[in-house]
Amino acid sequence: MENKKSYIISEFAKIQCTISDRQAEQFLRYFELLTEWNAVMNLTAITEFDEVVEKHFVDSALLSEYIRKNRPKSLIDIGTGAGFPGVPLKILFPEMKVTLLDSLNKRIRFLNTVIQKLGLENIEAIHGRAEEYGIKEGYREQYDFCVSRAVARLASLCEFCIPFVKKGGAFVAYKAMKSEEELAEAKPAVTVLGAKLLEVKEFKLGEDAQRNLLVIQKTKETPKKYPRQGGKPLKDPILKL
Repeated sequence: MENKKSYIISEFAKIQCTISDRQAEQFLRYFELLTEWNAVMNLTAITEFDEVVEKHFVDSALLSEYIRKNRPKSLIDIGTGAGFPGVPLKILFPEMKVTLLDSLNKRIRFLNTVIQKLGLENIEAIHGRAEEYGIKEGYREQYDFCVSRAVARLASLCEFCIPFVKKGGAFVAYKAMKSEEELAEAKPAVTVLGAKLLEVKEFKLGEDAQRNLLVIQKTKETPKKYPRQGGKPLKDPILKL
């Protein structure tokens, strides 16, 4: 176990992220729960210890420098799946209020087990759809940061995520490859939803994996008609002004 904890600490150090022995222990327990539950439900195709550390834990933590700089008090993770990037960011920043949102209830059961076993506080896992919660009082425009590693194209993701962000806050999309085409396509959606592209942060994970973090800043309130209901953000994304 000590070897695995040391390995986790050393992998985080590669991205200039220093973690404590306690945090390494939490990540190790998270890995154990992930593989245990994955045997009976489909949470991830990545199950080898070193790959989970690199492609789930460290990948999620690529935003940590930006969080240290901006000190958000609250964060929501849309389409969180098995908890990425929301749970690793909560482990790294325990003082931050975190909401995990996913449309599959079995994933929420898993996440509630993770929250309990890791002793995490001021974090909730919610079963629901982004377009439903994006119009709810208590969730709409309540968060400093919104993050998502969901696989939807950026124009759709923006409509799911930007409504949750306070004016002055940011939506950060985790993308696995170069994103110029998606960014160009999503430009009208970003503008219509009351935001602007702030920057693109490029990272390399391991030998060959590419990761881009697209940072989109909320500049004004999102019009009340968004997000649209009935799956429209996916079926009919905002592609023009």
